[in-house]
Amino acid sequence: MKIYKLLSVLLEYPDQELIEHIPELLEIFPQLDADNIERDALLNFINHLQSLPLTELQSDYVKTFDMVPEHSLHLTHHLFGDDKNRGPALIDLGELYKDYGVEVVTNELPDYLPLILEFTAYMDDSEATVFLADAKKVLAVLTENLTKVESPYAALLSIIENRATLSKLAA
Repeated sequence: MKIYKLLSVLLEYPDQELIEHIPELLEIFPQLDADNIERDALLNFINHLQSLPLTELQSDYVKTFDMVPEHSLHLTHHLFGDDKNRGPALIDLGELYKDYGVEVVTNELPDYLPLILEFTAYMDDSEATVFLADAKKVLAVLTENLTKVESPYAALLSIIENRATLSKLAA
């Protein structure tokens, strides 16, 4: 399993299905394309999921992402807010998905980070890095905002932000 698929799952609203599938998520760790720092961060986050009742996880998710605009998982919101220029950016992203033959079957806007990560999981590593690098500044701001409030989700965003670094391609 690619790390982007796992990150997408972990950044979705937590539900009973996620909690039930935690043992399966842990089983895929040996096949995960991640370094030790990323694995530790992912394992710590999964431990966090296991340590709290589902209702508390859900409440925390809503408080974190739905009640604080600076934590929004809709990336174009950080660039445009509710400005009219956001619409064309969303359309362009939706068209990119179509160009890759990906049919979006969700009610979410195309800039929703878990959806972007799901799309990124279809790419090879270098293509994924280039794609995510376009959102590097937004990812950095979002990571910083979540780190400031000591959100457990900050570690997940940090992984994504670090993977969006073009200099990694030269290595």
